[in-house]
Amino acid sequence: MPAAASLRIGGLSPHSSCDWPGQLVATVFAQGCPWACAYCHNPHLLPARGSDEIAWEEVLTFLRTRQGLLDGVVFSGGEPTLQDALLGAIADVRELGFQVGLHTGGQFPERLARVLPLVDWLGFDVKAPWDDYDRITGVAGSGASARASLALVVASGVSFEARTTVHPALLSPNDLSMLAEELQVAGVHRYAVQGFRPQGCVGDLPTASLSSADLPSGLGDGFEHFEVRDS
Repeated sequence: MPAAASLRIGGLSPHSSCDWPGQLVATVFAQGCPWACAYCHNPHLLPARGSDEIAWEEVLTFLRTRQGLLDGVVFSGGEPTLQDALLGAIADVRELGFQVGLHTGGQFPERLARVLPLVDWLGFDVKAPWDDYDRITGVAGSGASARASLALVVASGVSFEARTTVHPALLSPNDLSMLAEELQVAGVHRYAVQGFRPQGCVGDLPTASLSSADLPSGLGDGFEHFEVRDS
């Protein structure tokens, strides 16, 4: 197992109630992401190396002071599965008695398969209908990777939700209807759509808030749980 000490960390949120719905967690932001989604609001996490990285031992020192106070630790990014050291870091967190959450876009199905047995909950970021992924991520073949990863998550039995960031310049109501149908076919039961957050956005997108006009009627029909979030 790769040493957790080599995990490149671009940020740490000591307390969060939104990164894992219903849980109070600390969130570790892994450095690096191979995709360049126009609405990404963490552009400083896209490069493989960051200018102000945090040592894994510093994170562990903090977590030891929160044992019994936090429910879990979420690994977010960037894209956490980009780094092989994620496995060791998750093992360290579990040894401290924390539950483990993971945010992923599904860029690396094989790596995701290795960490899924150690994950208690997962937030899966779905970008667009499968055949339209490349337009959002800027990377050829990204839809196939994400689709394969989602299939692994569904088959694993790990508790998860799928969620999509909606900007009207990128996703039309028809796009969202198609995406919802694809997710239901894939076996998704919990789905959330969230508004675009302009702060720190990597792309040159006009400011836009999520409104009912951006969502097709009945978008949530067919899901056991459906939620619309501001961001």
